[in-house]
Order: sequence, then C-alpha cells, then structure tokens
Amino acid sequence: MSSSSHLEKLEASLGRARSSIREAAKVRNKTSTHQDPDYVPRGPIYRNPNAFHRSYLEMEKLFKIYVYEEGQVPIFHDGPCFHMYLTEGRFIHEMENGKLYRTTDPNQALVYFLPFSVVRMVQFLYLPDTYDRNGLKLAVIDYINLIAHKHPFWNRSLGADHFMLSCHDWGPFTTAFVPHLFHKSIRVLCNANTSEGFNPSKDASLPEIKLLTPEIPRLGGQPPSKRSTLAFFAGGLHGHIRYLLLNEWKGKDQDVLVYEKVPHGVSYEEMMKSSKFCLCPSGYEVASPRVVEAIYAECVPVLISDGYIPPFSDVLDWKSFSVQVPVKNISDIKNILMSISNRQYLRMQRRLKQVQRHFLMNGPPKRYDVFHMIVHSIWLRRLNIRIQDLLST
Repeated sequence: MSSSSHLEKLEASLGRARSSIREAAKVRNKTSTHQDPDYVPRGPIYRNPNAFHRSYLEMEKLFKIYVYEEGQVPIFHDGPCFHMYLTEGRFIHEMENGKLYRTTDPNQALVYFLPFSVVRMVQFLYLPDTYDRNGLKLAVIDYINLIAHKHPFWNRSLGADHFMLSCHDWGPFTTAFVPHLFHKSIRVLCNANTSEGFNPSKDASLPEIKLLTPEIPRLGGQPPSKRSTLAFFAGGLHGHIRYLLLNEWKGKDQDVLVYEKVPHGVSYEEMMKSSKFCLCPSGYEVASPRVVEAIYAECVPVLISDGYIPPFSDVLDWKSFSVQVPVKNISDIKNILMSISNRQYLRMQRRLKQVQRHFLMNGPPKRYDVFHMIVHSIWLRRLNIRIQDLLST
C-alpha cells in the first residue's frame, strides 16, 4: 500500500473516532455509558466523563506512535527516572522499552516522537554559568534536519504530527530553535506557560512529579476532621511569586503556615498530610511538583500562578478539586480559603482521592495512570489535525 493510501486510511479512522467522541459528548447527564473492567470515569472531576471515556477507548484501539531511531544515548532515547524531571525520563523509557502504543512501522503511526531529552542536553551540552546554549541549539536543529532528510513525515506535515516532551524549565526555549517545532509541533511541557508561547490547542501540559525512589509514595493523610492547619507552604525563594508569598505570609499567621524552610523536627510530608489546603506557587517557572504532592497527600492544592495551564485540563475540571488564586490576590489567600464552606471543602477533598489514579507513576503503566493520561493528551491534539488539509495549503 502506498504512503498516501496509508494516510487516507488513518485519517478515515480518525474521522470516525472524532464522530464517536462528539456523539458521546451529547449524553445529557454526561455519565459514561461504556463498559470497562478497570474503571468508568464519572463525577464532577471530569468536564465530560462520557466523552473522555469514549475518547480513551478510541485511543487504546487506534493510537500508534513511531519513535525515531536516530540519535545516540544519552542525549537521545534516555532521560532521568528519579527526582525533579522524572516524568520526562520515565516517558522516554516507556516509549523506548515498553510496547504500549508503539509501532515500528512509521506508515502506521498517527504521531512521531522526537526522543531527545532536554535534561540530558543541559547536563552534557551546557557549561554552567556560561549562558551559552549554542550546544542545545545545534543538537535540536541538526536532529530535525536529519529526520526531515531521512524520512518524509516531518516535511509532509511541517512537524504538526510530531511531538517532543520535556519537564525541564528550558523545554520551551529549546523548541524555539526550530520555528516549526515551536509553532506547529505538539510540545508536551511541564513549563506550560501561555505567556511564553504555550498554546493549549496544540501543546499539552505535563505534570511535574518528584520521586526519589521507584516506589509509589504513600497516598492519603489525616482525615479532614484532623487536618488542623488551614494552609501550608514550605519552599525556597525561587522567583517573584514565591517572594510575594513569603513576604506576605511567612511567620505572620497561625492558620496560613508559610516557611522558606520547615522548622527543625517538622516533617514536610506530614505537614501536607495534616493541612486542608496546600499552597502551590510557581517558582522560576510556572509548574511545581507540589501540585502532585498535594494530590497524593489529599491536601486540596491552591495553584498560585499566572498563565499556567494545569495538566489534563481538556479532561479534568480542576475547579472541582483545587483552588486557583491569581498572583494579584496573594494577600487575600486566607479570606479566599475561609470563604470555602466545610461542605464544599469535603467535596473537593473527596475528589482528590478519585483524581489520584491519573497522576500515579506505575511501572509498568496501568490504564488511566499518568503515562496513559499523557498519551491521551497527545491523542487529543492529533485529533485536531487533518494532515490532508495541511498538504493542500
């Protein structure tokens, strides 16, 4: 079969999937009508549970990802699997070593993965404190030129059905070296900042998760009745938003406990597990691992940022299980939280238990966990693209 015939067949299957998802979205009570042995999405944590479930099942049936084989370890095909940037490394490792969604036939693929690690680029190609990022620039430009000359797929769509993934602060900056990579490709980024060119219609927000061991962290904490602290934060003075938060609240209130460093003998983890709300301000960049830490601890996250698009926002209704506070309202945080009734707080806290499954890093991945949700975010953006329309422009 010719490559054009393959493409027509793939686009036809996507057309049917779009139609199926649109029909599912029309279900009046939005409750999923589909059978599933593992999990049936339901409830207000979802924008539309039925549409999400239909989309997820269509993804499992149709979605194929081709991983370019060009490039050498450690810059390509590798990444960090622990600490701050693990979502980048774990995803790369799963695509390289797992069997989920991957195809070795590029003509069967719906998207093409550019398997470079920005974390590894910074580690091996950047000399600290020099501000010389020319090595990163050359690596990205050379790689795109290589695959564009060796394969037909980049030029066919100008990169629109290609994706990269990065949890490093410099992820967005690195893509700017290739205009089509920045403006057309699907960029899956922890630093999902609309003020820096993040485009939610084609880019996907990646959760920042910090784990020091391979084990899944202990979930949950004190029951709501025993969570004696209204709000908690502890973290370094990284960026303007943190400065405003610490300046306004550090050591000034018994209900809103804000520290630059937790006091001696006090456990950071236990403080999260015994607080009602966990403050999650942006640092130098918009994303913070505290958001997922709060979800794990069943401490309602309070997102303090401007321009940040939370992960999986196409599917999840963040307002149902978190509080979002604009930076200009930092001084009013206590009033905002105190205005939330106990009944509403209990609903939000209960929903955190349900949403946890979508942020768990399992090995190997389990259906509906963070790996599958990342892939689903990419799938949704591929549904927005019609390659044949791009060919005709």
